[in-house]
Amino acid sequence: MHYSVMLNEVIESLNLKDTGIYVDATLGYAGHAGEILKRVKRGFLFAFDQDINAINYSQGKLASIGSNFKIIKSNFCNMKEELLKLETETVDGILFDLGVSSPQLDEAERGFSYHKNAKLDMRMDLDNPLTAFKVVNEYDEKKLAKIIFEYGEEPYARSIAKNIVKERKNKPINTTFELVEIIKKSMPIKKTLDKNPARRTFQAIRIEVNHELDILETSLKNALSLLNINGRIAVITFHSLEDRIVKNLFKEVTSVDALVKGLPEIPLEYLPKYKLVNEKVITPSNKELEENNRSRSSKLRVIERIR
Repeated sequence: MHYSVMLNEVIESLNLKDTGIYVDATLGYAGHAGEILKRVKRGFLFAFDQDINAINYSQGKLASIGSNFKIIKSNFCNMKEELLKLETETVDGILFDLGVSSPQLDEAERGFSYHKNAKLDMRMDLDNPLTAFKVVNEYDEKKLAKIIFEYGEEPYARSIAKNIVKERKNKPINTTFELVEIIKKSMPIKKTLDKNPARRTFQAIRIEVNHELDILETSLKNALSLLNINGRIAVITFHSLEDRIVKNLFKEVTSVDALVKGLPEIPLEYLPKYKLVNEKVITPSNKELEENNRSRSSKLRVIERIR
């Protein structure tokens, strides 16, 4: 079952116009995209995804709503150049939903979930040569510890990396459950009784496999440059590393240049081109949290181009 996180909040935040041009940077299974398409009868929707399974499903779903859309099989880091190829230089709104989609988690063979036993994979793009298996079995101890600590914010990163290297000397670590067992052995027992102890490490490896943080800031900057006046970008994040990148960039582009901040009259060229639509981050309603536990860590931030 695919549950679109904060669906109503996203649709409201994008302030959709019937004739507008919109981009869903993370199509997934077209939950958000379907609702956008219903509301832009005379406009157009571009959607990006790397996952061929998601694209094949969403093509049919969107076609049942309208024909004014195009799906592009590419990472959103290529959004600007891909849109230019299609003679589109500006758009009225862009959505980034940065989570792993529910079907990706539910398809055990994709290896994203620590709840299901599968080969270590975790690729969003099945053509990507880097897999979780390679990260776990080929990265040296120092690099593994760094990734698990930085991308997973995991306090036991060194211990986990050490035990991964020790275990793989005997035989390769092939499956998600083999990795979960190593993670459990690498921390005090009381820490394994709380939330699933593998959560942070799995997040870290997934981010590494898909280069998620490397491409986020650049992609957001490109997205900001694509916006028409009154156009908006809505970003849903699922962990603090992503949220920090979004929050800091949005703060930077909506703030008055420090050089002129105290002046009684600030020259136009020093005024920000963007404003925050919501000063306070948007989080899921209690009703949504009851219906979809996977929404629990999500945060929505929205920015608008004002000049």
